[in-house]
Amino acid sequence: MSALAALLRRAPAGAKLAALAIAGTGVMAIADWRVMVDLALLAALAFRLAGCGTDALGRQLRPMLWMLAALFLVQGWLVDWATAALVVARIVTLVLLAALVTLTTPAEAMIATIERLLAPFVRFGVDPGRVGLAFSLALRFIPVIGEEAERVREAQAARGLGHHPLALILPLIVRVLKSAEDVAAAIEARSGHDDPGRAAPSRSVW
Repeated sequence: MSALAALLRRAPAGAKLAALAIAGTGVMAIADWRVMVDLALLAALAFRLAGCGTDALGRQLRPMLWMLAALFLVQGWLVDWATAALVVARIVTLVLLAALVTLTTPAEAMIATIERLLAPFVRFGVDPGRVGLAFSLALRFIPVIGEEAERVREAQAARGLGHHPLALILPLIVRVLKSAEDVAAAIEARSGHDDPGRAAPSRSVW
C-alpha cells in the first residue's frame, strides 16, 4: 500500500469531506483549460496511487465517455473548444475526487461526520440522521451510475445493438430512476421506523 493510500484510508471522514469541498470550490474557480486538464490527470494519478486500481478508474470513466464526448462537441460548437476542454476536464476531476473519497471512506463514517456537524441545527428542525444518509447516498450514487452504465452497455452488446448513444442512455435513465426510487423507499421506511407515531405518506397511483 502506497503512502497516499495509507493516508487516505486513515484520514478522518470529516477531513476528507472538507478537502473535497475545498477542492471542488477550487476546481470551479479555474478558468484555464490547460490547468484543468493537468488537474484531471493528477486526479486520475491520485486515484491509482490511492490503491483503488486501474479497473476502478475505468469503471468511473468508461460509462461517461459518450456523455463527455457529446458535451465536448456541443460546447465546442456553441462556444469554443477551449471552453469544451475546460468543462469536460472539470467534470472528470470532480467525479474522480468524489469517487476517491467514497471508495476510501466507510459510509458509516461519513454519516456520523455529517450528523455531528448538523447536531447544533436540531433546534431548527434539521434531522442530522436523514441529511447524513442523503449526503452519503448522493456521493455513493456516482460510482453506482457508472456500474449501471457498464451493465447496460454489456447487455446491449450481447443483444447486438451496437454502441449507439440512445441504446445506452435510455435504459440507463430507467435504471437510475428505479435505483433512486428504491433509495427513496428505504429512506421513507427508515423515517417511519424512527418516528412510528407519524403517519406514512400516501403514494399516488399512476
